Amino acid sequence: QVRLIESGGGSVQAGGSLTLSCAATGYYYNSASSMGWFRQAPGKEREGVAAIRGTGGSQLYYADFVNGRFTISLDSAKNTLYLQMSSLKPEDAAMYYCAAGWANGGRWYEPIHYNYWGQGTQVTVSS
Repeated sequence: QVRLIESGGGSVQAGGSLTLSCAATGYYYNSASSMGWFRQAPGKEREGVAAIRGTGGSQLYYADFVNGRFTISLDSAKNTLYLQMSSLKPEDAAMYYCAAGWANGGRWYEPIHYNYWGQGTQVTVSS
């Protein structure tokens, strides 16, 4: 059974930083894998934030709104995915979800391509 457990969310002021973690069990990253971070704010659709796939995480995706502020990384030994977020803005406030699967194709960073999802961790950014 695959489980993805997110942690690291919280409340910060604008300009602050947070690091999200996603510990995976029952899912082991390999060359065909993809993992990503997605977010959903109230009344909005879930959207991709950052994703990683390929051997050693050779392919990365960042949404345009990230604009160099976030970094996705994978610790294969710990089977844990991270999202380092800095220069946070109020519009970054959302529930952040970790997802895993074997996404392929040109739009592999879209939520529909991911099979497994965590419960989410809340990020709140005050102005």
